[in-house]
Amino acid sequence: MTDKTIPDIIYTKVDEAPELASASLLPIIRSFAQAAGISIGTRDISLAGRIISAFPEYLSEDQRISDDLAELGELVKTPQANVIKLPNISASVPQLVAAVKELQAQGYNLPDYPETPNTEEEKKVRARYDAIKGSAVNPVLREGNSDRRAATAVKKFAQSNPHRMGKWTADSQTEVSSMSGGDFFSNEKSVTLTDAAKAKILLISEAGNETVLKDGLSYPAGTVVDATFMSARALSEFLDAEIARTKEKGTLFSLHMKATMMKVSDPIIFGHAVKAWLKPVFEKHADELAAMGVNPNSGLGDLLARAKGDAEIMAEIEAVTASRPPMYMVNSDKGITNLHVPSDVIIDASMPALIRAGGKGWGPDGQEHDTNCVIPDNSYAPVYDEAIRFFKANGALDPATAGTVQNIGLMAQKAEEYGSHPTTFEIPHDGTVRMVLEDGTVIHEHKVEAGDIWRSASARKAPIEDWVQLAIDRQAATGYRAIFWLDANRAHDAELIAYVTPILEAKGVADRFEIMAPREATRASLETITKGENTIAITGNVLRDYLTDLFPILELATSAKMLSIVKLMNGGGLFETGAGGSAPKHVQALMEENHLRWDSLGEFCALGESFRFLADTRDNPKARLLGAAIDAATQGYLDNDRSPQRKPGQPDNRDSHYWFARYWAEALAAQSEDADLAAHFAPIAQALAEKEGEILAELHADRGKPVDLGGYYHGDAAKTAAVMRPSATLNAIIG
Repeated sequence: MTDKTIPDIIYTKVDEAPELASASLLPIIRSFAQAAGISIGTRDISLAGRIISAFPEYLSEDQRISDDLAELGELVKTPQANVIKLPNISASVPQLVAAVKELQAQGYNLPDYPETPNTEEEKKVRARYDAIKGSAVNPVLREGNSDRRAATAVKKFAQSNPHRMGKWTADSQTEVSSMSGGDFFSNEKSVTLTDAAKAKILLISEAGNETVLKDGLSYPAGTVVDATFMSARALSEFLDAEIARTKEKGTLFSLHMKATMMKVSDPIIFGHAVKAWLKPVFEKHADELAAMGVNPNSGLGDLLARAKGDAEIMAEIEAVTASRPPMYMVNSDKGITNLHVPSDVIIDASMPALIRAGGKGWGPDGQEHDTNCVIPDNSYAPVYDEAIRFFKANGALDPATAGTVQNIGLMAQKAEEYGSHPTTFEIPHDGTVRMVLEDGTVIHEHKVEAGDIWRSASARKAPIEDWVQLAIDRQAATGYRAIFWLDANRAHDAELIAYVTPILEAKGVADRFEIMAPREATRASLETITKGENTIAITGNVLRDYLTDLFPILELATSAKMLSIVKLMNGGGLFETGAGGSAPKHVQALMEENHLRWDSLGEFCALGESFRFLADTRDNPKARLLGAAIDAATQGYLDNDRSPQRKPGQPDNRDSHYWFARYWAEALAAQSEDADLAAHFAPIAQALAEKEGEILAELHADRGKPVDLGGYYHGDAAKTAAVMRPSATLNAIIG
C-alpha cells in the first residue's frame, strides 16, 4: 500500500524502463528532499497496479491495493496537486493479456481477459479490463492543458552535440498514403452546444429498430461535440490497393497507427490490415481461424501462435506472404513484422524515427529501404506527408543550427479523446447513427454499414478558453512565431476557430498569431526552424501527442527529454517526464545483459519544475534552491556527457544517477542562500567525489550478466532494488 497522506510531491509508479530507473533515482530524490523538509510520496498508476486494484474481490486481503489512479484523478482537480508523472503503458490487448498472465503466475487469482464475452459475468469482467487498456491514465490526470518544450540546457546541448541524421534525397520513394474518402476526416461533423445538454447515441436499423449505443452523456454549455465514422468497405479497398501498389513500386509496406491511445478504433483498423495482408487465407479458412480464437485485431503474432499446429494454414500464410511486398520490420532478426502486435508500431514514435532516418525503414532482409507509410485516416497524415516532401526537397534538418518548435496543446478534461473515448463503436449492422439531445434534437447523423467505425468526442468551453490563454501567455513570454494548427475546412477545427478568433481579438493580440491547416503549418514550422528561428505550435490533443514526438526527435534525437508542464485548471501542477516509446527494448537489455540505457533527463527536468512550483505555491525557499540546484546539476550532466550509453559495459542509467546526485549535491553545497542546506550537502558532495572510483566499480560489478527482476509488468521490489542500487557505498552516502 502507498502512503495516503497527501505528500508535498507525488512521484508516480509506472512501468518498464522508467519504473526501473525510479528504483535507482527515487531514493536519491527522497533523501535530498527530506533535507529540505519536503515529503515525496508515490501513487501506483502502472498497468499491473491498475489491474490489481480493479478486482479486489478476486484477491486476498494482502494482495489488494487501492485505486491510486482514481485518487489522483480527484487530487489534480485541487490546488494542492503537485504530481510528477512518468510515462506509463497504454496497453494494447496483447499487453493487457500478458500482464494478467504474469500476475496469475505470481498467485493473483485474477479472471482471464474475455476475448469474446458471453455470460453477464464475462461482460462485466471485460468492461473492467477495457477501462484499463489503452490511454486510461492520461485523460484522468490531465485536468489542464499542455505546455511542452525543450529545456534550454537540453536544446543547447543538442545543438553543440548534434545527433546523426539520415540522408534525404530528392529521388526517395518514401511516401505517405491515406484514404481519399470514407475516412474519419471526410465524414466529420461538429457543433457547439449553446446550452447545457444531455445526449444519447442511437443506431437505427433499416427496419426501424432502435439500439441505444450510449446513454447518459452530459455536456456543459459551449461544448464542441463531434461525430464521424470510417467506412469499413472503403478502408478494405484502400488497404488492398496500397498492398498492390507497394508491391509494384518495390518499397516496404508499413502501417502506422496509435492502437494504444486510440484503444477502440485503431486496433480495429489494424485488424483490417492483418486481414488484407492475408486475405486469401482469411477467405479460405474463416471457420478454422475463428475456431482457433483468432482475432486479427490482436495482430499477426497472435494469429501465427494459434495457427502453428495447422500445417496447411501455415503453408498458405507463407505463400501469401511471399507474394506480398516486403514489410517494414520491428525486429528483422527475430522476424517481428509491422503487423505482429498492434502496440509495436505507434505512429507518433515510428514516423518521426523513419523521417529522422532519411525515410528509411528496416526490411525483412535486415537492410534499410524506402517505405510506403500507410496512415489510413487523413486527419493528421498530411503532417507527416508534408514533412517528407519538405526533406526530399531541402535535405535533412541540421540539429546543430535548427531552432525549436514548442507546443501548447488542448487536452484538459478529456478534450478530443478520439478513439480512446467510450463513444467509439464498431457498427454491428447497416443503419443510421444519430446523436440525440434530451429534447429530441438530432445534432449528428450518419448512414453507416456493418463494420464501420463510428466515434464521437468533445472539447469543453473552459479548457478551450484556458488553452487559448496559455498560448497567449507563452507567445508573450517568448516573442516566437505562433501558429494555431487548425483547418478551416475541417468541421471540428472550424468550431475551434470560432472560439479562438474572438478571444485573440478581444485581447488585442490577433496580429501575433497565425491560423493554418496542419499541412501548411508543418511546412511553415519546418521553414522557421531550418532558419534557426523558433515557433510555437498551438494544437488540439492528438496533434499535441504527435508533434511533441516529431519535432523533439528531429531536434534532440528523442522526445524523452522534453519539458512537459501541465498547468492544472484549478491551480495544481502536473509535470510529465517525456515519452516511453523505446522502453521495452531497454528492459530487455537490462534483463539479458544488465544494461539500462533509459535516460532520466526528462525526470530531472520535471523534478526541477516541480520544486519551483512547490516554492511558488507554498512559499518554500528551500524548494526553490533544490530546483535551482537541479538546473545546475542538469547542465553539468549534459556538459560532461553523463547520459547512458548504448552498449553493455558502458555507463548506463545507474551511472547517470550517481553523477546527477553528485552534481546536485555540489550545487547545493556551493549555494550561499541557505547555510543549513549547504552544511548538510557539503559532506555528501565530498563523499560522492572521494568515493567515485569505488562507487563506479560497484555499479559495474555484475554488468553483462542476466538479471532477475521477478517480473516484467509486476517486478519484485527487493530484486529490482538489488539490480538498480548495486553500490553499497553510494547507498550509504545517500542514506
